[in-house]
Amino acid sequence: MTWNSAIRQGHRWLSIIFTATVIANFVAMARGEPPAWIVYSPLPPLFLMLFSGLYLFALPYVAKQRGGRRVEGKAQAPG
Repeated sequence: MTWNSAIRQGHRWLSIIFTATVIANFVAMARGEPPAWIVYSPLPPLFLMLFSGLYLFALPYVAKQRGGRRVEGKAQAPG
């Protein structure tokens, strides 16, 4: 498993965890005043998803720049 696919898979699992904590939050609110740890439980996966999502968002742009640099460094055939 490559680094990029591991981050992509982790991002997917974090989204499942985030969704579950949000659902638990709504269920707890329906039953009354929830404890603070339930209210703030969606925040850690949300912040981790922010960083992994920004990384995944930037991947195509970084790959395009790296590919462009390699092509510019090579001698191009006349044509």
